[in-house]
Amino acid sequence: MWKGRFSQDTDERVRRFTQSLDLDWRTVGADVRGSVAHARMLVRAGLLTPEEGETIERALVQIAHEAEEGTFVPSEALEDVHMNVEALLTERTGDVGAKIHTGRSRNDQSNTSVRLALRWEMLRIWDGLHELLDVLATKASEHADTIVPGYTHLQQAQPVSMGHFWMAHWTAFMRDADRLRAAYESVDVCPLGCGALAGSTLPLDRDFTARDLGFSGLCPNSMDAVASRDHLLDFHHFASVFGVHASRISEDLIVYFSSEFGWIKLPDAFCTGSSMMPQKKNPDVLELLRGKSGQLTGALVDTLTLVKGTPLTFNRDFQEDKRALWRSVDAVLGMLDVMPPLFAEVGVDATRARAGFEDGYIFATDVAEYLVERGVPFRKSHEIVGGAVKWCIERGRALTSLTPEEWRTFDPKIGDDLPGLLTPERSAGRRNTTGGASPDQVRLQVEDARKKIAAMGAFFADRKKSYPRMPE
Repeated sequence: MWKGRFSQDTDERVRRFTQSLDLDWRTVGADVRGSVAHARMLVRAGLLTPEEGETIERALVQIAHEAEEGTFVPSEALEDVHMNVEALLTERTGDVGAKIHTGRSRNDQSNTSVRLALRWEMLRIWDGLHELLDVLATKASEHADTIVPGYTHLQQAQPVSMGHFWMAHWTAFMRDADRLRAAYESVDVCPLGCGALAGSTLPLDRDFTARDLGFSGLCPNSMDAVASRDHLLDFHHFASVFGVHASRISEDLIVYFSSEFGWIKLPDAFCTGSSMMPQKKNPDVLELLRGKSGQLTGALVDTLTLVKGTPLTFNRDFQEDKRALWRSVDAVLGMLDVMPPLFAEVGVDATRARAGFEDGYIFATDVAEYLVERGVPFRKSHEIVGGAVKWCIERGRALTSLTPEEWRTFDPKIGDDLPGLLTPERSAGRRNTTGGASPDQVRLQVEDARKKIAAMGAFFADRKKSYPRMPE
């Protein structure tokens, strides 16, 4: 395509090294649809006749069908998806097809194709994330009245509703949905018409192509449009934080499923065995979810590093941005394929969880707050209850085994009602502050969660409706 300037053919080794078909052939459908919009705009601008525009559009639609069917086999000698499509178009339509690149550079063309393809992938990601959020809210409702130990430093801390545990993770993943929406809005602006870096002297109608491709707006500066990869960084930020949250819930369930904890039950269909040890039931799916988070974090760092040293505007380094992008997209989609059905089948052994309360030390904060309600300063009550715990440990006693008379040896304000408060159900149920661990608060959180899921779903449903389809 640049033979007019060069006196030598491109070395075959350079062709192999610089080709990008392994990265961009995935966007062939988006590339063709972008060319359809561009051809329509050229007709509107008077740069193509209506007949030429119809010829080009018919040929492009046929090329898209052949690419989808696998009968369009690209040539590495043509370097990338864009030149392969253009070469086949020109082969079939002659000089008419050769006009398709009028007012366009591969810089804005490629950027448009990636944005268009990524928008579709993000809509698919939302579908998976929507299902995950729905499952977590359902589990929270299902386990609202199931009381389990809560932990800090992986040490027993306070009793909580298991529903509160599920809603804690729901809340994190809902923030990921917010990040996905923000990333989608970042991607959802059209660079087509910005050219190589400076726009065009031709009367291009950028608003028309943006509308035809269902974009919500335009990239406002032609130099920034071809130089910026912020929209990819925004996606990677979503993906990497999502990966961290997926890793964290996986780690929780792995720990609680272990023999030493043992109060989480995982479905056999999402576990594997050992080739040597017949008794083993391994949480391999959870471990892989935990492991894939590293890929997502790495992709963010990869792209940040790729962009940081490049001057304005386009540099060939940017060809590599798609390597991390599609790897992350596929990883997120794969994770969301298994997470909802796995979490939907997670059970709780309430008896085993209750066994964790046997020494009663988990109720120490309840006693301290009981004393606060009777006028004892919290720091003093903390000291009093700490002394009671120490006394019990030294004598091998459970905190819940103390009689009211024994409690009063530590503080005379303790009444006969205290022992009845020191049960898992009473302890969790009394934590009824907004956002707290009580079953009633969990039910309120689930109710609010359903509304937030619906609102986010409406946003993505609107974007799905506006996504451009290939002409018939």
